Amino acid sequence: MVSILRKKSHLLLSIGVLVALTALPEGRAASCATQAQMTDAQRNVLVIAARTVLTQVQSGNIEAIRANTLPAIAADFNGIQQSIQYLQPLVQQAAITVDNLYLLDASSDPPNQAQTDFFCGSPVVGFDFNGLPPGTYALAITHATGVKQPQQISLILAKSQDGRWLLAGFFDKPMVLAGHDGVWYWAEARRYAQSNAAWAAHFYYQIATDLLDPVQFLASSNLEKLRHESDAVHADLPAAAAPLTLNANGAMFSVTSVGTTTEFGSLDLDVHYRPDPAQMAELRYPVIARQQVTNLMSALLTMHPELRGAFHGMWLHADQGNASLFALDLPMNAGGGAGAGPVTR
Repeated sequence: MVSILRKKSHLLLSIGVLVALTALPEGRAASCATQAQMTDAQRNVLVIAARTVLTQVQSGNIEAIRANTLPAIAADFNGIQQSIQYLQPLVQQAAITVDNLYLLDASSDPPNQAQTDFFCGSPVVGFDFNGLPPGTYALAITHATGVKQPQQISLILAKSQDGRWLLAGFFDKPMVLAGHDGVWYWAEARRYAQSNAAWAAHFYYQIATDLLDPVQFLASSNLEKLRHESDAVHADLPAAAAPLTLNANGAMFSVTSVGTTTEFGSLDLDVHYRPDPAQMAELRYPVIARQQVTNLMSALLTMHPELRGAFHGMWLHADQGNASLFALDLPMNAGGGAGAGPVTR
């Protein structure tokens, strides 16, 4: 699982994405304080609230977390509960740090306001919420480290009428993928982009963005720079409506999607293709089926040789409709890189 946005967190908070960090829109922005701008008392109470939730995640105490969740969120808690159940064994022995805090004050906003923007600190970090009820909120970005799979967990907290901080949103994602963090993937993506290796650059930028963006409603100068670099890469990837047609050793392959997966631990390409009737018949025989997907793999590596160094292997799927007729994970050295013909769209 690379990242999960818990949709149940959106019962109260409908979240949008800031696309640019510009001047503060007059009359539309609520106030925001970074942790450096908070008083000691404000900072300490938020650290305690965040640590309390994370300690309960580590122990799997779902009912305690539910009891300290906003009623609108607690009423439909399945998404957060699934997150906790997934995370608990991963972070049970982790060291928890609260890395960033933001105090978001929308208490003076009118009811039913369509959009609430927060602009925090310098350099500016921005948050954008749609349909946010008037109130006082906080964002705590935490790290669970010192374990095999370190995690980044972000909590939205809401201040209740009696002054307690209640859980209002829960977001988690890993801090590393296949042994590397987001900064490493960003540097490698830039290197691939400079050498016009579009597919490798695209996927590495995609991974870097996912690892480095703690929540999808945050914008910062670094994230905007990363997204700008990513948008400049034109990978021209196949899709079901616009498949990539490859001629491999005289056989025509219709590739419908290419993505990434860590299903087997290492970072692999995840390739789907639509076999024709003759290829479907070949898939009944394991030796011939293996040769078929190996031919396709070789054609893709001839088209994009940089993929050999960027990924451990390829997981190739022969699909019919929504069903997979045959799937095989091959290391990159299984594809000889020869025998590919012209590429068409």
